[in-house]
Amino acid sequence: MADLISSNRSRGIKNSLAKWLITFGGISVLFTLVLIFLYLLYVVKPIFESAQIEPKVTVNLDLKANEKVLTTGVDELQELAYQITDTGNIDFYHLKASDPQAGNQFSIGENSLSKLLLTGDDFHQEKVASVANSFTANILLHTVSGKTLLFQPSFYAKYANDTREIIPQVNYPLGQSSLIIDEQQVPFSQLAFAMDDEKIVFVAFTQDKRLIKTSFIADDDFSSSNDGDDVDYETNHQLIDYPADDIDEIKVTPDLSLAFIRSGSTVRVYSLTDEDEVSLKATIIPTLDNEATYLTSMALLSGSSSVLLGDSSGGISQWFEVATDSGRQFKKIRAFTTGNSDTNNDKATNDRAKKASNAITAIYTERFRKSFYTMTTSGMLNVFYTTSSADLWQGQLALSQPEAFAIAPRANGLIIIGNDPLDANKRNLQTFSVHNEHPEVTWQALWQEVWYEGYPEPDYIWQSSSGSDDFEAKFSLVPISFGTIKAAFYAMLFAVPVALSAAIYTAYFMTPRLRKKVKPTIEMMEALPTVILGFLAGLWLAPLMEEYLPAIFLLFILLPLATVLTAFSWHKLPNKVKDKLPETLAPLLLIPVIILTTYVAFTLSPQLEIILFNGDMRQFLTNDLGINFDQRNALVVGIAMGFAVIPTIFTMAEDAIFSVPGHLTSGSLALGATQWQTLIGVVLLTASPGIFSAVMMGLGRAVGETMIVLMATGNTPILDWSIFQGMRTLAANIAVEMPEAEVDSSHYRILFLAAFVLFIFTFIFNTLAEFVRQRLREKYSSM
Repeated sequence: MADLISSNRSRGIKNSLAKWLITFGGISVLFTLVLIFLYLLYVVKPIFESAQIEPKVTVNLDLKANEKVLTTGVDELQELAYQITDTGNIDFYHLKASDPQAGNQFSIGENSLSKLLLTGDDFHQEKVASVANSFTANILLHTVSGKTLLFQPSFYAKYANDTREIIPQVNYPLGQSSLIIDEQQVPFSQLAFAMDDEKIVFVAFTQDKRLIKTSFIADDDFSSSNDGDDVDYETNHQLIDYPADDIDEIKVTPDLSLAFIRSGSTVRVYSLTDEDEVSLKATIIPTLDNEATYLTSMALLSGSSSVLLGDSSGGISQWFEVATDSGRQFKKIRAFTTGNSDTNNDKATNDRAKKASNAITAIYTERFRKSFYTMTTSGMLNVFYTTSSADLWQGQLALSQPEAFAIAPRANGLIIIGNDPLDANKRNLQTFSVHNEHPEVTWQALWQEVWYEGYPEPDYIWQSSSGSDDFEAKFSLVPISFGTIKAAFYAMLFAVPVALSAAIYTAYFMTPRLRKKVKPTIEMMEALPTVILGFLAGLWLAPLMEEYLPAIFLLFILLPLATVLTAFSWHKLPNKVKDKLPETLAPLLLIPVIILTTYVAFTLSPQLEIILFNGDMRQFLTNDLGINFDQRNALVVGIAMGFAVIPTIFTMAEDAIFSVPGHLTSGSLALGATQWQTLIGVVLLTASPGIFSAVMMGLGRAVGETMIVLMATGNTPILDWSIFQGMRTLAANIAVEMPEAEVDSSHYRILFLAAFVLFIFTFIFNTLAEFVRQRLREKYSSM
């Protein structure tokens, strides 16, 4: 009795311990899933945060009342800012106080360097009329008398006592003498330029109404010398035939190929590539809201493709070249609005004074991204991003129109020079920090068609990197999400019929002795690393299928036909013959039949290709049918990934069918039903919850598969259901691009968003599977 009590107590302890361990394990799994979900959200969340602009440093400027600030700028680290005035002076100011341990002590706002740019006999007592900036750091000064000087404010770091100090300097790429841009040396009313290491192109409108182009072509390299003394260059002057009498703005693209010239509300585009003749390439006449609206400003986006046009009602439009039936033409792609006006249709909305305050006075573009800032007459600042059509920020940083405005080189700060709000006779230099790390990411850009520069129409594109700094990132998740579904669909199309047929035969028809060998063998296939399947699919199966493409399609006909004919022949054989072959070995008769059928198909393939497809089925598909063919395509992925999914579906489905209670099948057979009627009407219905779970588990495996689709496809993110085209899946995309993604960049965080989407995919599939399985279990549990 004591032993019995002790045994019951021991059993109770073990049961309790097992219960708590299982409960702890289940809760741990759920907790881990929640942590993964939250971590993905934590990484993804910043890409959807709004831009923020906050004041940072204010420096009081000691300027004369009649002295005008023409431009401003800052170094990459935002430790030194500079201003250039119409007297030809450049002044650098510290924006960060020195370290107490540093050798040189300076405070915020202290002058670091003050230099007169216009030196020498060429610029005696000259006054600057205007400045021109390019997408590089070079600046062009133009004096009242028509003389020009090209210079570059630059910065270098000096380290002393383990502290860093930014030192300013001024370089002269073409020397400190006046540049002869116009052979007649007439002053300019408008001037623009762009340059690279080998060439500088100037486009100017003179005060005597001539539009000219001047090219400086270096014999060696403009960057080989900071002062230009060692740079020899050839000068080429051209006169441009221009129909208008006045010009409001000139812009030259960074690649030196185009000049955009605005006169009123008309923009003419000239090609600058020919050194003999400047030809008119296109004319842009935007359709404005009403007759009272007119163009007020123009700017070029980074790169050499898009021009931005601002108008008097506060609207901005983006234009770039698009391929059409009539050739490449400039088209209006998207429009933005400053949003200053009210939406009500009252009198205030149509008030002329209010419309005037909304007019775009200037458009400032970032050097390396597609973001741009607009300034209105009232001093309202807006921040936009073209690719994502995002309105990022709106606010007023100054009480009135600033005298000078600049964007920091890394686009993480702004510099504004304007009147002191407390004293109108004084001027301040203010800096602002800009938090705008992910302007290219919006739900629209991720999931809707976007019209990218150079594309003939809006499209879904994933292209995260390029060899060019002017690249427009394309982060549409649609192609890779589609690729995930496509790969899973073709894998399941191949795997489900094979796996379920094998499971039904093994569980219901196969002899127990043969089942004990077949089932473990198929289950062992699941242990085969998918990287091996992907390797074989990419390097062996894909070239083989391309070479014997007719044989592959012939197998889809011959294999089922050979199987049916073999079964029919076996059925017609006399019982005396069938009795001589053990029942266990009967199904194995199909193995030589399948091998022979495959051999016949591959043997006939070359002859069929010659007879039906003129010797090349791939060329027939491409040229005659217009179907693109990739060697690593969905057909290869379907077969390779199907083999990876088959063991999962087979094992679960076979267990579900084999577990159907014997009394159900015996009762059905006893009532006169045949084996097939019992299978269809009783066994499959009873096992349907398990079969459905097996299919959904296989689908989940296919959706999350990485190595096979990584190695067996071309990893091309395209939207095409064709079985001859490749795809890129979410999992493969993460595996390919995550090692190269910059940490915390938009690309990096979007890859985490792709992982989150994949997580949601599998969660939805599993939830639906469980819901359907429970419904099926309730429906057939009474059998």
